[in-house]
Amino acid sequence: MTQFTIGEGVEHVPADLEAFTNHLHGALSDSPDIVYRSIVIGGNKGVIVYIEGLADPRLVLESIHDESPLWSESTGSTAVEDNYTRLQEHAISEGKVEEAHLLGLVISALLSGNTIIYLEGMSSALLVGTENLKQRAVQEASSQSVVRGPREGFTESLRDNTSLVRRRIQNPKLRLQEHTMGEESRTKVAIMFMEGKVDPDVLLELNKRLKHISLESILESNYIEEMIQDQRYSPFPTVYNTERPDIIAAALLDGRIAIFVEGTPFVLVVPALFLHFFQSSEDYYQRGDFASLVRFLRYICFAIALLTPSFYIAITTFHQEMIPANLLMSLIGQREGIPFPAFIEALLMEVTFEILREAGIRLPKSIGQSVSIVGTLVIGQAAVEAGLISAAMVIVVSITAIANFALPTFNMGISVRMLRFVLMAITASFGLFGMSIALIMLALHLCNLQSMGIPYMTSFAPFRWSDQKDALLRLSRPVMNKYFGRSGKKDY
Repeated sequence: MTQFTIGEGVEHVPADLEAFTNHLHGALSDSPDIVYRSIVIGGNKGVIVYIEGLADPRLVLESIHDESPLWSESTGSTAVEDNYTRLQEHAISEGKVEEAHLLGLVISALLSGNTIIYLEGMSSALLVGTENLKQRAVQEASSQSVVRGPREGFTESLRDNTSLVRRRIQNPKLRLQEHTMGEESRTKVAIMFMEGKVDPDVLLELNKRLKHISLESILESNYIEEMIQDQRYSPFPTVYNTERPDIIAAALLDGRIAIFVEGTPFVLVVPALFLHFFQSSEDYYQRGDFASLVRFLRYICFAIALLTPSFYIAITTFHQEMIPANLLMSLIGQREGIPFPAFIEALLMEVTFEILREAGIRLPKSIGQSVSIVGTLVIGQAAVEAGLISAAMVIVVSITAIANFALPTFNMGISVRMLRFVLMAITASFGLFGMSIALIMLALHLCNLQSMGIPYMTSFAPFRWSDQKDALLRLSRPVMNKYFGRSGKKDY
């Protein structure tokens, strides 16, 4: 028995039925879910092969049974070539039908949920699109909820996800390119972009990076995200991800590129700039003044979540003269008897809160939120009453956590959480002077970052006046058209 592996893909389909089935058995073993059904069409022997659960061959079997008028003696010659042509062009009325001459393509199609039809004497096989994958229905996105806006979210089906975007952009210039990646998983990956809007250099760079990805398996979009990001060791994300079709549609219309991966509802977007992580789809479904207020508030929350514990540590440890007298006396009274310095206090509270947050995510939904809330309240109050933590520190950590939740993207929130611990350690050692130096270095790092060759701080540094209509604020559409107009540049 000839052994065949999917990775070879160079051996041609044999013209002998037994050799063809032996090749499939050798490559796929005798798996009980792979069905081999012998058929006779117009006097020619053949076989239908499909995988139970992945394929629905019912329509194919009904179309090609030998009692159909298509295969009667009135059709003339019963040569295998004629039957093969009739089968390909007339018999199968539903599903996509393709011809494959290589065994590697046959096996890949079979594992993707297609039904294989083979007639003895032919050096090719027919691949019929009969995918019947069990998948989740389209539901509301859970990670990026909105008050006003569409409720649809992506699913684990790549084709459903691309159709959700096509329904919003009914433009012939919308392009879709598909790749198969992962040496073992053979995962379908698709990139979508708008021809005429996308930057050709960005598209070329993305295809170059995708081409150089060498992984055994790709089970989620993060596998690709880690391989194509510009700075692997930067705490800031340079690839955006979302499970909302409206965000992807807007990104495509801005000239960016979407990356779909089979098996995950999270779609990647490149380039991804700093300002994109503070924008929400709901900003464009509300009035401009309200959207501007909320967006500006997000930037303030970013600063609060990043700096509040560090600032508190600095002024209570090194710069007590900056605190008003009444407030200073109150803080001294609270800290009387506390056995730990402010840095250790903040570290204990932050670590405890991170543990509670992770526990709330992993626990069942029915009790996860309750455990997080009750655990935070009980532990915080008990720590204050026991004299281990001051009440002011509990307030600081609580405000920090709430501000962190106000950020619209989860991965930017993770970046803030990591940097917060670094800044706390620096300010505990050098005070506000150390914080100032750290913020300068952070700003330099942000200005040095790129996403697919585009400066990460675009719109701010380098400053672009045409982008200010939708950067720090989201101006109303009449104001955009009157004072900014159409610059003809990519907004990214």
